[in-house]
Amino acid sequence: MKKLVVALDGPAGAGKSTIAKAVAEKINYAYIDTGAMYRAVTWKFVQTGHAFEEEFIGELSEKMVIEFQPRDGVNHVFADGVEITDFIRTPEISKLVSPLSAIPRVRLAMVTQQRRMGEKGGVILDGRDIGTVVFPKAELKIFLTASVDERAQRRYKEMLAKGIDVQLDVVKTEIAQRDYQDSHRAVSPLKQAEDAILLDSTGKSIDQVADFIIKKIEEKAK
Repeated sequence: MKKLVVALDGPAGAGKSTIAKAVAEKINYAYIDTGAMYRAVTWKFVQTGHAFEEEFIGELSEKMVIEFQPRDGVNHVFADGVEITDFIRTPEISKLVSPLSAIPRVRLAMVTQQRRMGEKGGVILDGRDIGTVVFPKAELKIFLTASVDERAQRRYKEMLAKGIDVQLDVVKTEIAQRDYQDSHRAVSPLKQAEDAILLDSTGKSIDQVADFIIKKIEEKAK
């Protein structure tokens, strides 16, 4: 079967990373976590202690080397050789990642890396603009969403499991704010590609959503 480029877009907390990873494991595709790439740049920036200046952050992102190493069911993230898998999921990084990822130079730097990773096919990428900007000619595009309440519950449980003390109402407010920021930014706003399949995961299990996408991949690959 033909190896496809699968674009999985959608708002924060929709389960894109979880679903993309599950699909990749089941059909032996490479999973490129584009959201983690922007979080990696955010983490690197925070480490510098520098003021939020677009030129500085843009230059920083262009020099970074971001890598993924799947191991023991986890997609480990490395920035310039340093593993940052857990560090990039903290509230501090989550608050900064949206404005930082809207910087044109940062987006160009990450898109360049993403295209290089996926140029041979057999990959699934998740993010906000994969089907509209990064791979507008991807053979399969899915726009994955879920209600704000469900997305907040998922993120809340995920953070508690990692020992991060947070309130559910705060998580819900942050997700709603993130939705607004992502969909209203000037560069590569969050939106559904015209040829993308809308998939609402509210009330659905990981396996149900993953199996639906795999079926679509198999149909396209024949």
